[in-house]
Amino acid sequence: MAEITPEVVAAHGLSEAEYARVLHALGREPNMVELGIFSVMWSEHCSYKSSRLHLKKLPTEAPWVICGPGENAGVIDIGDGQAAIFKMESHNHPSYIEPYQGAATGVGGILRDVFTMGARPVANMNALRFGRPDHPKMKSLVKGVVAGIGGYGNCVGVPTVGGETNFHAAYDGNILVNAMTVGVADTDKIFYCAATGLGNPIVYVGSKTGRDGIHGATMASADFGEDSEEKRPTVQVGDPFTEKLLIEACLELMATDAIVAIQDMGAAGLTSSSVEMASKGGAGIRLNMNQVPCREEGMTPYEMMLSESQERMLMVLKPGKEPMAEAIFRKWELDFAVIGEVTDTGHMVLEWNGEVVCDIPLGPLADDAPLYDRPHLSLEEYKAWAKVNPLGDAPVSVDPAADLIKLMGSPDLANRRWIWEQYDSQVGADTLQKSGGDAAVVRVHGTRKALAISTDCTPRYCYADPFEGGKQAVAETYRNISAVGAKPLAITNCLNFANPQRPEIMAQIVEALRGMGDACRALDYPIVSGNVSLYNESKATGGGSAILPTPAIGGVGLMQDYDRSATIAFKDGAQKIILIGADPKCSPELGQSLWLREIHGREDGMPPKVDLAAERKHGEFVRHLIEDGYVTAAHDVSDGGILVAVAEMALASDIGARLEVSTFENLVDKEKTRHAWSLFAENQARYLVTEPFDQHFVEKYAKENGIGCCFIGWTGGDTIAICRGEDAIYPEVPLADLREANDAFFRDWMEG
Repeated sequence: MAEITPEVVAAHGLSEAEYARVLHALGREPNMVELGIFSVMWSEHCSYKSSRLHLKKLPTEAPWVICGPGENAGVIDIGDGQAAIFKMESHNHPSYIEPYQGAATGVGGILRDVFTMGARPVANMNALRFGRPDHPKMKSLVKGVVAGIGGYGNCVGVPTVGGETNFHAAYDGNILVNAMTVGVADTDKIFYCAATGLGNPIVYVGSKTGRDGIHGATMASADFGEDSEEKRPTVQVGDPFTEKLLIEACLELMATDAIVAIQDMGAAGLTSSSVEMASKGGAGIRLNMNQVPCREEGMTPYEMMLSESQERMLMVLKPGKEPMAEAIFRKWELDFAVIGEVTDTGHMVLEWNGEVVCDIPLGPLADDAPLYDRPHLSLEEYKAWAKVNPLGDAPVSVDPAADLIKLMGSPDLANRRWIWEQYDSQVGADTLQKSGGDAAVVRVHGTRKALAISTDCTPRYCYADPFEGGKQAVAETYRNISAVGAKPLAITNCLNFANPQRPEIMAQIVEALRGMGDACRALDYPIVSGNVSLYNESKATGGGSAILPTPAIGGVGLMQDYDRSATIAFKDGAQKIILIGADPKCSPELGQSLWLREIHGREDGMPPKVDLAAERKHGEFVRHLIEDGYVTAAHDVSDGGILVAVAEMALASDIGARLEVSTFENLVDKEKTRHAWSLFAENQARYLVTEPFDQHFVEKYAKENGIGCCFIGWTGGDTIAICRGEDAIYPEVPLADLREANDAFFRDWMEG
């Protein structure tokens, strides 16, 4: 076996201090198998050694939370003996190196996290961040990632129902691919990963082990150098058809009483799954590596333990249940092998060819993994470092109508039809709302209930002020779920940041988590699962570029009757458009707005403040309006402000709108000619709703409840017009022109 030299240790991603801890834990030098196992288990990707300290501060409990962070996915009670099980994960580095397989296996991995716990997956979502569209690699990266998500999700038979896609130069050398899955299970059939029962058999099921993905977790725990292309062998290869068989076989076995514990083989493969099962159960584990099904000749225990080949699971069964379990997996044409047993030693012991090739105490591998309190700047020190210019006097728009067309054609607001048409959103026949609205809505099969799902984050806010940005990411999913009429229940997250060893980056992490925690507590919206992806930066683009801090949030909510849901589309002409959350005393917040960036080329100012009390109050108010049938459409106000929200509602319905400019003059406390300040401001906690022209309930009810609310215009016609009285004061924007601008970006980019 190879000699362990300082160079070998460094190649495994361990520092000198960490290697000293390995020596202390073993009381001797490790062999290569043991070094490889410590390497992946102590990687940032598996141990969360830079973030664990701060993750512990997040709120994770509520009466409806059945299982919070620590298992494969989070579990919440949705009534009637049913639970929603969900999680979001990253597959960033693999997707930059090999976009199709990187994205595809990201979908496969998150699906396994959910059905491992006994849930049938019912919906996939994603959150994607790409670099500049004119970057030479970006078109191929976008095409590969979207094809990979669609190729895997469509074949495995789980609908992809929504997500988000943004572009910024900060992602030129390190794109982000975050995948989310939601499943439904019976509350009395939820499975966990703790291995118990001395002598209980440990079985391997699914696909055979190959050499793909070896050191994938280690690669995901370092930034990209100039050699990123050479890391293609560390990207896993997925097979969605095998995954479909694995889902069905696992759910069939879960209907029996055979399973004691179950864990998918994700990052670090057989190593992490076996270590996590044994450590969670306070047990030990013995594996016979000769029994591991392999698809390549001459594989060593080192390769078997570190491989991240896809579509594999590890189970602990009750004694005597092996023949029944094997029959099920053979029926589904999957591998099945008894490869070990649960012990009481507290050690991981691996045998190969009759010899012990690994003997590691489990405590140091899991619970006692390194935990760092990395130095970080204070929030004020961070803002000084970030050098975000004060907004000062905002620019004046001479033609808000022309600005609207340009905004709706920009990459961040352009119609994503080119993306979501590649996804099967209808398989399963339970998708009620898909991409294009505020949140996806999926029926809980056989019931009147539905789950509302949203993924959100505004990285430009997080860069300028990570505390407010963290609050806003949580609050926007809360708004999106409320806007369709569902009660937000819990979130998962995927925390994407750059190198935590830089104090300014660690400040982003600490402050974003602080903001997220405050928002979750104020909104009664706990975090039940998540993932941390660090070292998202690249030297390959020259100069060492870090991504924008991107704490992506996946929210899940519940509606009791899906017939009482709302959509963003206007329903008829001559309906009143009403702004919920209007505050004449509050200046329009234009810092870090899309209008400022896309129209004026400036990324200046602080992001809008997030008033969490207002978020909760306004969200509850809008949900009541929807549930009681008082509004005909609802949409949250976010990127691009009120005018963009109106345009999105109009395009969704092919019904235009006439906006009364005096309303916006009342919302601006400076010169009345600067209409764009209110039209494009991104103040938070706001919604647009519509009600029939002869109904006068919304404004009356808002006043009774102390909620800012004002009439801003009417639906109707085939243009968007900004008027004073009967007269348009800017050129009217035909919906046909707006739709052409909105459709053109992806169409022309991908066909060009």
